[in-house]
Amino acid sequence: MPRRRVIIDNDFSGDPDGLFQLAHHLASPATEVSLIIGSHIHVGDFLDRSSTQAENAVRAVREMMGHMRLPRQPEVLAGRNAAPRPDAAPEATPAVRRILAEAMRDDTDLPLFYVAGAGLTEIAEALRLEPRIARRLTLVWIGGAEYAALNPSLPPRTDPEYNATIDLAATRTVFNESAVEIWQVPRDAYRTMLISFAELDAGLEQAGALGRYLRAQLRRAVEATGTRGETYILGDSPLVTLTSLQSYFEPDASSSRYLIRPTPQIDERAGYAAVAGTRPMRVYTSIDTRLTFADMFAKFRLVSAP
Repeated sequence: MPRRRVIIDNDFSGDPDGLFQLAHHLASPATEVSLIIGSHIHVGDFLDRSSTQAENAVRAVREMMGHMRLPRQPEVLAGRNAAPRPDAAPEATPAVRRILAEAMRDDTDLPLFYVAGAGLTEIAEALRLEPRIARRLTLVWIGGAEYAALNPSLPPRTDPEYNATIDLAATRTVFNESAVEIWQVPRDAYRTMLISFAELDAGLEQAGALGRYLRAQLRRAVEATGTRGETYILGDSPLVTLTSLQSYFEPDASSSRYLIRPTPQIDERAGYAAVAGTRPMRVYTSIDTRLTFADMFAKFRLVSAP
């Protein structure tokens, strides 16, 4: 039986790590996928240079689900195709209205997680329209730069993190102005979700139509980069680890490591500014890759169409 609900928000027309995460979530019986939102990435991104990124993401989701044997297919909606102006009033788009409806449900006791592997446009708009939903869900987000104090051995980086800047105004809304609880997987943690192409080929070879589809999406991304290597980062997979793969007794993501810290303010460069007295949040420092990838391949074999 499901133990939790999730709203999944990701850029499924961009990096294919989101499709791996989505297929894994859909194959996990402890999680009820209430809604899937296809979201935008940076304008002109090399993986989707179109002006219809969110609509393309929805198309990719439906294609992938067609290669899976699922008892039901969740509702899929497109978010905005680009970030709104920072000073724009929030808009009750179809995706935002559906987020609000799911968060305000009173006919279920299943806790709600909003899992986001890209920007935060839709959840920010929902929080601005109805701040009460902040107390009714937990945001699990793949994004944000490293915290130098948590990992002092890392070489310093000054470049903004990709997901935080997809819609920087939305990131600042969620961190600086809302009360929502955040579980953050920052860049140095999600980059540890490293898997070799040899492992991917072996695991996907046994996953039927789903495996063939995901291999094709990987090839598309690799060819677009024009670079070579032996590994790929499935950086969105912690969204599954931290929700679907919680421990049986005293449910939590007990094999991954995190620290409780005051939620920082996000500045104009997508960096962190410490502020006293803010709400606590989780910052994950390590993710259980063995559990994540072993479970992923096992479930892909179970749910794939021939």
